Amino acid sequence: MNITTISDDIFKLSVSLENVLFEGIWEIPRGVSVNSYIVKGEKIALVDGVCGWDGVPEHLFEMLDQMNMKIDDVDYLIINHMEPDHSGWLEDLRSIKANLNIICTKPAEQLLEAFYGRVDNIRVVKDGDTLDLGNGRILTFATVPNVHWPDAMVTYDTMTKTLFSCDVFGTYGYIEGKHFDEDLTEEELVIFEEEGVRYYSNIVATFSDFTKKALDKLKDIEIKVVAPGHGLVWRKNPSKIIDDYKRYAAYQKDPDLHEVTVLYGSMYGMTEKAVQHIIESLKNYDVKVNVHRVPETSWGTILASVWNSPVVILAMPTYEYKMFPPMAAILEELGNKKVHNRKALRIGSYGWSGGAQKELDEIMKHKGMKWTFVEPVEFKGAAAQSDYQKMDEGIIELMEMIGVSDTAVTV
Repeated sequence: MNITTISDDIFKLSVSLENVLFEGIWEIPRGVSVNSYIVKGEKIALVDGVCGWDGVPEHLFEMLDQMNMKIDDVDYLIINHMEPDHSGWLEDLRSIKANLNIICTKPAEQLLEAFYGRVDNIRVVKDGDTLDLGNGRILTFATVPNVHWPDAMVTYDTMTKTLFSCDVFGTYGYIEGKHFDEDLTEEELVIFEEEGVRYYSNIVATFSDFTKKALDKLKDIEIKVVAPGHGLVWRKNPSKIIDDYKRYAAYQKDPDLHEVTVLYGSMYGMTEKAVQHIIESLKNYDVKVNVHRVPETSWGTILASVWNSPVVILAMPTYEYKMFPPMAAILEELGNKKVHNRKALRIGSYGWSGGAQKELDEIMKHKGMKWTFVEPVEFKGAAAQSDYQKMDEGIIELMEMIGVSDTAVTV
């Protein structure tokens, strides 16, 4: 539980979450912070809420007490986003202060009633609406629908040029005692870069087209501080996280990186042996290679890896006339996250029946993924030397697609 001063009369209240599955799905090995903000003028606004993952509000109340404040001192509650990690404490809060003035979008108003029953004292805001807190502090609002829920908006403090963005510009990752980008070493910034793309691919990816629209809407606003609902407050270089999100959104259709994800599953080692050949062959190219086995590797890790990779090599055997089931499941999720336009090779073993290729083709078509595949290499039992040669030819073709040449070739 932490209270951090961002600037005069703006404070961050945060808790760290560890050893939980984010959204009940995603592993967060480096944790994640949940951030709330107090903004003071003559009146006081609480921007979003901080709570335990189960919605317990004690953290919020304890932090207010440390600031010599009570909930009764809060005049406005600004709800940028209704997801329960930011609003799960609201029911208890209303029982303490029933006349709390709530600021939110129209979709959020509807979700409030659905989640917590009838709520009074709501002011619905739209793009360009303002809230005057006094002492020269005016907040303005901009809707950012479907980043990543339809209710989402951001709140902007015109005095300090601080953008309270909730899930927009959020990241996983938490380092004890480090709350701002200027607190981090270069190595720690790399960690938050990794956690940023992991968060984006897990939480926001499906809505990348909406993210691009939101970024375009915000581009003409002077932003000196980015204060998200998860992760660091970006105060030294706020353009860093904004530019990162531009890249992440663009990666949906074309990651401009020399990176390859090898995603494989194997029952008895036949496909795995072929994967080892693939990995050795890729060493001849100046590319970063990420290798993940399903179902052992978490979905969140795989999503982040594939989001960064223009090239994906899929290796899986046939299982009962279809694809190895864990591979089918993760490919369905990649389709749900709208991971489009990858260049790919599929290899795999079969015994008494094929069928994996057919299911792969069906998933790609059904999800509209638009991946470009080179010739697949499917082999009965163990791969023969001729199969390995075909794999090498496929790799050459994929590397040519992303402009990478064989470093082992000399002229």
